[in-house]
Amino acid sequence: MQFKHTLIVLGAKSSKGDFNGKPYDSTTIFYQAELQDGDNFVGQIGEQIKWGTSANFDKIKGLKFPLTAEATLEQVSNGKSMVTILKDLVLQAQTKPAN
Repeated sequence: MQFKHTLIVLGAKSSKGDFNGKPYDSTTIFYQAELQDGDNFVGQIGEQIKWGTSANFDKIKGLKFPLTAEATLEQVSNGKSMVTILKDLVLQAQTKPAN
C-alpha cells in the first residue's frame, strides 16, 4: 500500500562500499517525528528511514537542511512484520544550496 506524507527532513547520509565481499549502497534520511502521547513522553525526535541507493543522496546533498518534502511511502509485509519503505521525496519548497 502506497501513501504520501509530508516530512521535515533533518539530514541524510550515504553509504557505499564493500564489506567482506558483499557490496552495499544506500541513502538514509533522518526526519522529524512526534513522540507518542503519554505521561513519560513529550516533544519530537529524529527518526531514520532508508531511501534507495547513494544516487538519491546526490539529489539532496547541496540543499540547506532542514527541508520540507512530500514522501511517497509504501508499507509491505512478509506475513509476520510490516516495514515502511521510502520510495520518493519531492521538495515542497526549493531551498538555496548551502555555501
